[in-house]
Amino acid sequence: MDLKKENTRHEIYMRRCLDLAVKGLGKTYPNPLVGSVIVHNNVVIGEGWHRRAGEAHAEVNAIASVKNKALLKESTLYVNLEPCNHTGKTPPCSTLIVSHQLKKVVVGCIDPFEKVNGSGIHRLKEAGIEVIVGVLEKESQELNKRFFTVQQKKRPYIILKWAESTDGFMAPLASERTERKPVFLSSKADQVLVHQWRTQEEAILVGAQTVIDDNPKLTSRWVKGGNPIRIVLDPNNRTEKSANIFDEEAKTVHITKAVLGLEKNISPKAFLSKTLAFLYDIGISSILVEGGRTTLQHFIDQAQWDEARIFISTVKLKEGILAPSIGFEKRNENGENFMIIRRP
Repeated sequence: MDLKKENTRHEIYMRRCLDLAVKGLGKTYPNPLVGSVIVHNNVVIGEGWHRRAGEAHAEVNAIASVKNKALLKESTLYVNLEPCNHTGKTPPCSTLIVSHQLKKVVVGCIDPFEKVNGSGIHRLKEAGIEVIVGVLEKESQELNKRFFTVQQKKRPYIILKWAESTDGFMAPLASERTERKPVFLSSKADQVLVHQWRTQEEAILVGAQTVIDDNPKLTSRWVKGGNPIRIVLDPNNRTEKSANIFDEEAKTVHITKAVLGLEKNISPKAFLSKTLAFLYDIGISSILVEGGRTTLQHFIDQAQWDEARIFISTVKLKEGILAPSIGFEKRNENGENFMIIRRP
C-alpha cells in the first residue's frame, strides 16, 4: 500500500469534512462545527454536517444520505471531530456507526468535551472498527477554536474588534460629537463585513458608555443571518432602558454588579473575571467585543482575548480617543483592509 497516497486521500476527504462543517457557523452553539463524508471504493456515497444545536449530528446526516446502506460495511467514514459517545439531545454517534458496522473511521481531532475525550474512539475500536486519528488535526482544531476554548479555558472565545484612524484614534473627542450615534471610520463594505461577523458569533458585547454615547442596535440587519445575543457591561446600571439595545430585535443580557451579586467597590478586573464566569455558566460560546477603548483595554490588559480584528482607516483625526494598546505589532498581512492578530 502506498502510504503517502493513502494519507493524501485521507486529507482530501477530511478537507471536505471541514468545508461541510463550516456551513453551520453561527448556528450550532454551544455545539461544535462538524462535517462528515462516507467513502466506498474511493467514491463519496454520503455527506452531512451538523446544522443546528438539538438536530442530528454530522455522522447521522451522512449515514442517512447513503442510499444503499449495505455499502456501509465496506466504507470509510470521515469526520473532523471525534464521534460523540454520550446521550445529550441526540443519541451517541458512536453507537450508530457501530450498528452499521462501518469498516473504518478517520477522525480529524479528539473531542475535548469531558463526556467524550477519547471515549468515542475507544468505543469504535472496541467494536473492531479501524480508527485513524489526527488527519488535518491542526485545521480541525482551528475550525472549532470556539468550542475548544470553552472546554479548555472555561470561558467564551473572545474576538476584539475596532477601527482606528491612520494616526491611532478610534473616535473623535466627545466635545466634537453632535449626534448620539456610532462614528464610523471604516467603509460601508467594512461595516457590512462586521455584520457578517456578528452572524457568526453567539454574542456581541459593549460597555455602558458605548450605549450611552452611540445608542447602537448591535444587530446583523445588513446581512442574512441571525442576530447575536447582545451583552452590556454596566457595573453601575447607568444605561437607559429606552436605549436601542433593549428593544425586541434580539436578546440582551444586561450585566451589572447587582446581577453578579458583587459589592459596590469591586475592581474592574474582578468585575470582568466574574462576568466571563457568568457568561460561561449561561452557555455563551463566543463573543465579538465592539466596545469603546476602556472596555477593549480591560480585555487586553487582563489577557482575556483570543483574537483582535482591526480596521485601519484612511481617515486622519489628529486628536480624539486613542485606539487600544494591544502590545503586538499591527501589520496587515492578509491582503484585506483589516488585520487579524491572534494572541499566542
